[in-house]
Amino acid sequence: MSVGFSVSDIANPIFADIVSGAERELRSAGYSMILTNSEGNAELDADNIELLEDRQVDGLLLSLTQEDDPEVARVMRASGLPIVLLDRDRPEGVTALRAVFDHRAGMAEATVHLLDLGHRDFGIIAGGPALPARDRRRAIEETLWPRGGRSFAVEGSFGVEGGYRGAMALLQREPRPTAIIAAGNTLMSGALRAIHELGLEVGADVSFVGCDNVLIAELHQPPIAVVVRDASVLGREGAKLLLHALAEKDPKNLTLDDVVLPTQFLARPSCAPPPPR
Repeated sequence: MSVGFSVSDIANPIFADIVSGAERELRSAGYSMILTNSEGNAELDADNIELLEDRQVDGLLLSLTQEDDPEVARVMRASGLPIVLLDRDRPEGVTALRAVFDHRAGMAEATVHLLDLGHRDFGIIAGGPALPARDRRRAIEETLWPRGGRSFAVEGSFGVEGGYRGAMALLQREPRPTAIIAAGNTLMSGALRAIHELGLEVGADVSFVGCDNVLIAELHQPPIAVVVRDASVLGREGAKLLLHALAEKDPKNLTLDDVVLPTQFLARPSCAPPPPR
């Protein structure tokens, strides 16, 4: 009556919400949770999966750092436990259920909002190889390119430092992007630090969109426009999938249909018409 949950980075407030949602659902069904933290290290993802199996958990919830890492995929393929992936791709050869966000919808809304304000030069700070980063970047590019928009993307690891370095690289380009989108909440924090260090004003000198309605987005002046999602619902729906898998005596009866949850754009004053060139 226990479930293992491997999280890529529990310091990220979104993962804390995901875990809370899953834990409540599991507890109501009589299950306890064993939590491991991979600290953004794919090698620890693989180690933690094996550790949880050694603890004889009944199933696994996984929000991995890098789901296409060969060792992580190998460990998942070798596992005999029911697996639910949370907001991650299903590696080739892995049988797992999935609960994911529709990251494209909210990010496309944000891009249209900026285009309607007059922006055509976009900077994208993308982080990591995981599904959210790929889907967010793809949505931005596929939305702005048909309308004559231009984009330059900086990729790196998720995290505050990754956001800081990415924003510095974008803001020192010529011509400087008039709008920057940080595709992650920790990337958002780092990017805002870089903007202020360069003496730029959000909304006036550069428009800015982040992800997730975390505290910095609400308290920043001006408040930051964000693509929002309900992370606790992802944890809850993932736990429901796993409980269903545990109750099913014949795994062949399980379908691999994904649970897809919405995202939406929350407009705020950090987005404004571009400054005159």
